[in-house]
Amino acid sequence: MSFRLRALGLLLLVALAATAATAWLTWRQATGQVRESVSAGREETARTTSELYAYGYAHGTWDGISSTVRALSQQTGQRIRVVTDSDVLLADSDALAGRDVRPVSDQPPVLVDPRPRLRLPGGKVPLASVKTTVTAIGEYRNTVAYATCLTRAEAEFTAEPDRLGIPQVITDRKAGQCGKMKQSAGSYAQTLQDHEAASKCVGERKLDECLQRAFNERAAAFAPARLQIRMGVLHESPPSLAAAPAVIVAGGVALAVILGALLLSRTVLRPVRALTGAARGLGNGDLARRVPESGRDEIAELGRVFNRMADSLQGAEERQRRLTSDIAHELRTPLANLRGYLEALRDGVVEPTPDLLDSLHQEAILQQRIVDDLQDLALAEAGALTYHRARLDLRELLATCRTAHRPQAEEAGVAVGLETSPPVYVDGDADRLRQVVSNLVRNALRATAPGGAVTLALNAQDGRAVVEVRDTGVGIRPDDLPHLFDRFWRVDAARGRTTGGSGLGLAIARQIVADHDGTIDVASTVGVGTTFTMALPAVSPGAAMSPRGPASVRGGLPAPPGRGRPASR
Repeated sequence: MSFRLRALGLLLLVALAATAATAWLTWRQATGQVRESVSAGREETARTTSELYAYGYAHGTWDGISSTVRALSQQTGQRIRVVTDSDVLLADSDALAGRDVRPVSDQPPVLVDPRPRLRLPGGKVPLASVKTTVTAIGEYRNTVAYATCLTRAEAEFTAEPDRLGIPQVITDRKAGQCGKMKQSAGSYAQTLQDHEAASKCVGERKLDECLQRAFNERAAAFAPARLQIRMGVLHESPPSLAAAPAVIVAGGVALAVILGALLLSRTVLRPVRALTGAARGLGNGDLARRVPESGRDEIAELGRVFNRMADSLQGAEERQRRLTSDIAHELRTPLANLRGYLEALRDGVVEPTPDLLDSLHQEAILQQRIVDDLQDLALAEAGALTYHRARLDLRELLATCRTAHRPQAEEAGVAVGLETSPPVYVDGDADRLRQVVSNLVRNALRATAPGGAVTLALNAQDGRAVVEVRDTGVGIRPDDLPHLFDRFWRVDAARGRTTGGSGLGLAIARQIVADHDGTIDVASTVGVGTTFTMALPAVSPGAAMSPRGPASVRGGLPAPPGRGRPASR
């Protein structure tokens, strides 16, 4: 059976089942939603609580709230009953409308606390926040007295929050007796008690929350009481739900799903055919085949993944050819020289002097080093390089590297310095990390003229151990920096292998650092010097060891003999 028929049959079955389930669920859920909307809808509840909060916040008293409750009941169509948290009745919309008081809904009451939320300035010291809170309590005490007086005098006014969140009364009414209340300040005893309540919060972790509680406790004596709002009528019958619209909608959904299945099968099969053809060509060696990537659905994502896979395969093929060419280029000339000298020795053209034999031996060692470096790099990139992990103090590792390279530095007339912080520990392979640092130090010594300096620095930053190898050498041109970690690449192309290394050391160093979940970067200024920065995850001295253990082997391969030797750039 074709994919189209299978997709159509499956989608049709799903559509019929989903349609029936949707119709049944819609029936039940719609009836429940109607019942809930009759008792107390979310929108009406939010509107009612918001307006009642605004009234208490602005007026400082619940006097005159009946008119607001009556207006809300008329606007929302809800029965509203308002009592204080001590069960004192303030207003009932049924009584205000002159009808018989009906039983209130058994839904939980909604609580409204008209006390303002403080806006404490950020970045303040605790004592400054305490002082601000005491000021806010005093201002709110005066505002409540002033607003209550205006309310009872039936004056028109509004209230806006100030910078601390305390309402500020705005009115065109002449001050009169209420103005005296506005100008009066709290007594010294009240201010002292306010300060004592707020001062208890000094030292609390959540200072703002503690100060808000202190504010609420002090304001409870003069602020309006908290409200409990109940909305709706007990056992009120909801309107019924007609069945015909649900049946019509279910039929329309089924028809739409069938048409969608036909379109989906056609849409899916076209890119699948393209993917099939491209995969067949890729299998036959046509690495340049790609598929269109239009769209954002799963099929389009599959096409993008396929193209990335093809790019990766093509890139790997090109890298393999380039690596083979590089290896042949690197080994051709020295091996030709060895062959020429050996043939000359065999034919008696050249005398086998000790100096000549030593030179040939050194050349063989250099070629062996290139082969060893290539093996290290291949194992590292394949994730099979051997690592014996342990808890390391990088300070001791850098000191060891400095000691090991001091004779070479003294011979070159270069000073090697060490800048260390308190002990910084990492979980890693000591030999491999020493190999990385040694490579960087040797490169720095080669690039630094007599009288210069090479510095090894260690510090901890944001949970990472940062090792820097700085030199005062000739520096590296900006155009050369992106290629510094490439295989067989050297800053000075005129250098031979005896002076410039194999060109693999930095590539190996980068892979070793990456296997330790770290990074290695370089910054350089021509004529000033170069700085290599290696960052590794730091661990505490007493932390548990990595799950890989102190002597783990990646990939399960044994370490080749002679490993642990330093790699070279």
